[in-house]
Amino acid sequence: MINITLNGDPHKVENGQSLFDLLQHLKLDPKKVAVERNLEIVPKSTYQDIKLKEADKLEIVHFIGGGKTL
Repeated sequence: MINITLNGDPHKVENGQSLFDLLQHLKLDPKKVAVERNLEIVPKSTYQDIKLKEADKLEIVHFIGGGKTL
């Protein structure tokens, strides 16, 4: 296990876990989130390639649909 910070809170994940795996574990649709890792935006196309490392700092923003009803 390694320690990361997820949206400001300490969190433990499996060593070598990918960002995509973390999103699945959190039950988040990768198409509906934006992820910042260590102050850099992560392109969606690389979620499976990014392996989480000790002390990574992640901010995950989940998009929620909505709008004005006419």
